Amino acid sequence: MKFPVFLKKRPDIETLRQQKNIPALIKALRYDDFDVQTSAAQALGTLGTEGIDELILALKTKDKDVRLGIIEALSVIRDPRAVPSLTNLLSDPGSEVRWEAAIALGEINDHSSTASLVQALRDPDKYVRYGAASALQKSGWKPSSDEERAFHSVGLQEWQAVREIGEPAIPALSHVLHDRDSGVRMQAIEILGSIGNGKAIPVLMRSLADENAEVRWKAVLASPKCGVSMIHLPRGLSRRPRTRKNPLIAGFLNFMLPGLGYGYLGKWWGIMIFQIDITATVWLFRYEGEGGTYGLLLPIYLILALHAWYIAQKMPEL
Repeated sequence: MKFPVFLKKRPDIETLRQQKNIPALIKALRYDDFDVQTSAAQALGTLGTEGIDELILALKTKDKDVRLGIIEALSVIRDPRAVPSLTNLLSDPGSEVRWEAAIALGEINDHSSTASLVQALRDPDKYVRYGAASALQKSGWKPSSDEERAFHSVGLQEWQAVREIGEPAIPALSHVLHDRDSGVRMQAIEILGSIGNGKAIPVLMRSLADENAEVRWKAVLASPKCGVSMIHLPRGLSRRPRTRKNPLIAGFLNFMLPGLGYGYLGKWWGIMIFQIDITATVWLFRYEGEGGTYGLLLPIYLILALHAWYIAQKMPEL
């Protein structure tokens, strides 16, 4: 449960720190104010190893803000007793928690966490991969193979180093084609194209169906460099998500609120028609009454609805 600023008295972090009131400082991490949370985490860190057991136990809470604050404190304390708990957090559902746990393990610099950090280089989130790669770099870790070096360089987003690795980098580049960041996916595809190895063909063909149009285009350009025949590209592209505007929605909007259907289709003049309709409706109500107004406007609304439906039908799929 969060404590909103307007409902709860602001904790006096400095007093709590001087009192070494660890439970209260942990509780302050729930206060819904970033500055208070940061101050509480810093205060816990300055108390050193005195409350380490209590902090490790508190990591089991479901409150993400509390976990983040405690991890920050543990990164300052640097007690190796926290390593097992922090290592477990590398599989936490929250990407921010995983990222901060990797950073904290790098600060503690205990070799028992190395294997877990190497595994975290394969995390689906770029921030977690970056945290793990940075932590390993800080510890002086050396990759045992070119493939492992590629995963490390991808984690750091040192793309030129990845390009120079060549074929052994294909697994690492293929892995990040599932990243939520389209920029990362595009970079990986571009490098796969420059490597020009047939082992990249399966992932490039899958990327032709990517949700992002720019990623799909990068895959189109990279695929022939890896040996994909141009004749296969349209079939791969045909599996992409369809993003054409719905003709029925466009028609319905134009019938109910003339002009909004055109706005839905991205036509700038939709708002102009909407304003004309409002003006005309007010004017006709004054002089023709309700029955006369609807008798005159309904056929026009129907025509506008059919027109919006027709335009949407003719619009190309992206």
